[in-house]
Order: sequence, then structure tokens, then C-alpha cells
Amino acid sequence: MADTRAKILMTALQLFAKDGYEAVSVRTIAEELGMTKGALYRHYKNKRDIFDSIVERMIQIDAQRAREYHMPDEEYDTKPDAYENTSLQSIQKYTIEQFLFWTEDEFASRFRKMLTLEQYRNEEMAELYSQCIVAGPVAYMEDLFRELIQKGALKDENPRQLAVEYYAPLFLFINMFDKSGKDEDYVAILRNHMEHFMQSHVKDSGEEEE
Repeated sequence: MADTRAKILMTALQLFAKDGYEAVSVRTIAEELGMTKGALYRHYKNKRDIFDSIVERMIQIDAQRAREYHMPDEEYDTKPDAYENTSLQSIQKYTIEQFLFWTEDEFASRFRKMLTLEQYRNEEMAELYSQCIVAGPVAYMEDLFRELIQKGALKDENPRQLAVEYYAPLFLFINMFDKSGKDEDYVAILRNHMEHFMQSHVKDSGEEEE
């Protein structure tokens, strides 16, 4: 049964990413799966239940990935110690992995495309898009950089400005990937961006002594 539920979620998400959430009915999902609506309803109450399960799975995957790469998996107010103990090396590694996740992971890529399609016609989707892909990541990086500044690892600069400067290329390349795919080596460009960012903003030992 678990496999059937997962298959329903993936099929629904595939349709949502292609046609938009509002345009896809439970009947459409069932037909795509080769099952009746009644059979589908044995696993999910309605289309909203399917959507909520997709979002919940995305949240779980995101938290699991954060832990895997030694990054905070909760908001700063809930778990500030995790932000204080995150290293620059973990942030850089996680940045690359997030690009690959949002562009190449089947579930994440379809989730992102669904939100991209629906953000202009559905207020809830617009908020999800912002929290998952735009404002949320910037706020996350702002909290991390503020702690790194306080620890003396980064120069004393505006953490929000640093977060925007750091995250903007990642956001841009995620969106550019949809058109160009692997024709561009975005990972190499991201690595160069991160190296330049660190050269510009990491505090060296000489500055600490001053």
C-alpha cells in the first residue's frame, strides 16, 4: 500500500508540474495511473489530501537533507545552536547539493515546477514558492551568516546583504537549468562564485588581530 500511495503522489505531482494544480482532477490522476477514482480514494481523501501529502513529503526530504549535510533543519528561533555551529565548508557543500537537488531530483524538480506554474494564480502556492525557493532560503542564509559574523569567521557586514549576494546566483542557475539543462556547467560556475564570495567576505587572521 505504501508503494501505491507513493506512486499516486509522484504521478499527481508530475501532472501538477506539467498542467498546473488547478487544471488536474482526481479523475485525471486516476486515469494516468490506470485505476478508478474509487481505488484512488482508498489511499487519499481528495486532491487536496494528495497535495498536502506532497508538501509534507517535501518538508521531510528537506529536513533529512539538511541533517545529512550538517546544516540546520529547523528555523533559527527553534534551534539556534545549529546555526552557531554550522561551518563555511558545510554551507558551500550544501549549496552545490541544493542546486543538484532542485534541478535533477525528480520529486524536487517537479515540486518546484508546480509552484512556479501556480504562483501567479494561487496565493497559497505563491507563499510556498517564496518560502521554498526565494525568501525562505535568503532568510536561512541570513541567519547562518549573522552567526558566522558573530563568531568572527566573516567580516562585519550586513548579513542580509550577504545572503542575497550569495544566494542570487544559485536561484538564477536553478531557473536557467530548465531551459539549458546540462549544456552549461552550472556547478563549476557556482563553485567559482562561492570561491569569490569567500575571498571577499571571510575574515583573515590579520583582520582579527587588528
